[in-house]
Amino acid sequence: MIEPHAPAPPGSPPSWDGPRGPRGPEAPARLPVRPAVGRFLVLAGVFVCAACGLVYELELVALASYLMGDSVTQASVVLSVMVFAMGLGSLAAKRLRGLAAAGFGALEAVLALVGGSSAMVLYAAFAWTGGWGGLWGDGPRVLLVTFSLAIGVLIGAEVPLLMELIQRVRRQDPGGAVADLFAADYVGALVGGLAFPFVLLPFLGQLTGALLTGTVNAVVGAALVLGLFRRDLTRRSRWLLLTANAVVLALLATATVLADDFERAARQAVYGQDVRVAVRTDVQEVVLTGDTDGRPLELFLDGRLRVRDGDERRYHEALVLPAMNGPHARVLVLGGGDGLAAREILRHPGVRRLDVVELDPQLARLARQDPGLSALNEHAYGDARVHVVTGDAFHRLRATPSATYDVVISDLPDPSATASTKLYSQEFYGLLRRVLAPDGRLAVHAGPPVARPRAFWTVDATLRAAGLPAVAYRVGARHPGSAAGPERTTAALRAPRGWGFLLAARTPPALRLGPAAPRPHTLTPESLAWDARDAARTRLPGLPPSTLVHPRY
Repeated sequence: MIEPHAPAPPGSPPSWDGPRGPRGPEAPARLPVRPAVGRFLVLAGVFVCAACGLVYELELVALASYLMGDSVTQASVVLSVMVFAMGLGSLAAKRLRGLAAAGFGALEAVLALVGGSSAMVLYAAFAWTGGWGGLWGDGPRVLLVTFSLAIGVLIGAEVPLLMELIQRVRRQDPGGAVADLFAADYVGALVGGLAFPFVLLPFLGQLTGALLTGTVNAVVGAALVLGLFRRDLTRRSRWLLLTANAVVLALLATATVLADDFERAARQAVYGQDVRVAVRTDVQEVVLTGDTDGRPLELFLDGRLRVRDGDERRYHEALVLPAMNGPHARVLVLGGGDGLAAREILRHPGVRRLDVVELDPQLARLARQDPGLSALNEHAYGDARVHVVTGDAFHRLRATPSATYDVVISDLPDPSATASTKLYSQEFYGLLRRVLAPDGRLAVHAGPPVARPRAFWTVDATLRAAGLPAVAYRVGARHPGSAAGPERTTAALRAPRGWGFLLAARTPPALRLGPAAPRPHTLTPESLAWDARDAARTRLPGLPPSTLVHPRY
């Protein structure tokens, strides 16, 4: 029990040892439990609220990276905006210290609704506004920053109010109170940070995981205020908080029930009405559309179009055929889990072994078992010469003996995607040079040279720095959406569509088709020479190479 203070003499400075600062001490809260139990319950509430807050942050980062690509940029924007907003929230909470219990209850109800619904609202903006760009221009990006600001302000306002509440439970020195509060906050953040990638994301997904987090947030906030500090609230305040939390929980529960239907509708808005397969693997979202009623088969990975029947052969022949001009008994494909690069390789006589290193085993399984995709790759994975290895290409190369392969095909996402940056680094190409036979060739998909010339020619500079001089060439796509990239913006959609490639070797290679190669469907020696001249016109000289510690894409 806090002892009452004697009246201060006239002219003496104001007392600063009460929980309400210079206005003097405040009477302790009238708790329904002993102070020690009440203090434990407040710290438990701090723990849960911190865990929920970090889940909201990680969910925004993950969703922004999935929808917009470039995870480093999205994480930097979300986290920096959110931390800045937390400072604003802490300052704003000073005005609520006199109504700490009611203010905290209202704050948690709003935070639960905003944080819990953020993933669904952002995904709806992505699905029904033509992507990140399109109808709204940069509207969804502004929406992402708005959510980051709002959630940051609400999280930042929690700590001052919780400090007020814990001091009202049992008065202690400010340093000890801060230590206890932040210990519970940091441990809660640890639990939330681990729960998101290992529990919420794999078992519930982004939408349901965020909604469930909001539900937990609302329940704990309401229980703490209405259960522990209800005697500090007026009757009207209690009913307002009960009503607000009931509405929030009803909205979150309704959204959770409708989450699957919403996701299907959003997926149809993004991919069209003929989605055949949609699965979230441990690595990415894989969607197959078409291959029914005469519609071409399309493969999307994390929302980006990777394969379109009718255009994919132009891509895969351009990627594979020039590299197969020469010895090709032992071939390595990095990526290419769809089996389409393997199809082109197996058409060449003399191939004795083909190793495919694919990060996503479920994509390779789909390419083997799905009737449409396996027919498109001509059942390449049924060939006894093909050996699929699942894992990271970088680690796989480090364990591969020198001079193992005659040909290496790098069928990886564009280097502009942050997750792929290390696979376009000087160190990675140094490993590739080591595993190549002395007269071996390396073919690299390096992104569109017209739409992203700096990234494309940085790959060229990086290959040369690793001792692999290269020749560039570009192949155009028939369909305007066939060249997938990490950005879904209006500018990217207006850019010329096509693919850029680099053929590299220890000595400058000759870009031509093998005389004994099977007849191509889309390439000719003349078109290949024109493709090289077309790519050369986009050259940006003097670019530095990209390394692991200094990525330049």
